[in-house]
Amino acid sequence: MSERPLWAPWRIEYITGPKGGKCVFCHPEAALERGTHCFTMLNAYPYAPGHVMVAPYRHVAGLEELDDDELLDMMRLARRAVLAVKQAMAPAGFNTGLNLGKVAGAGIAEHLHMHVVPRWEGDFNFMPLLADTHVIPEALDATREQLTDALRKLE
Repeated sequence: MSERPLWAPWRIEYITGPKGGKCVFCHPEAALERGTHCFTMLNAYPYAPGHVMVAPYRHVAGLEELDDDELLDMMRLARRAVLAVKQAMAPAGFNTGLNLGKVAGAGIAEHLHMHVVPRWEGDFNFMPLLADTHVIPEALDATREQLTDALRKLE
């Protein structure tokens, strides 16, 4: 096996940084799009380019805690995110969903959020299997610019 390192410098901030503190979903300064009850933001530690999350403004953990207006707004924004990513990045498909609770895989279980993850043919490789490592081929700033442009075109 090769001794060459795989560089993913943006991950070190998450790995070594403090956990806890203010909820990133309660302070959505970097929202891509804002709805009436929910907003869309880029995942700072994405599984793929264009990985976004849709979350309610209210700090709730459970799906059953959302009212009908929040549920509808979440799905509308998720649909718009799919359309924008399709237009900007042309993925072959998507994974969308909620991880409810730590044991279900939620990194931030205290604030419900929906993942929208674009997928391309062959995007899974040996890295996640061997070392729980994901290779992201695009910087977040470039992704943000593409998706912001695509969302504007959806108006």
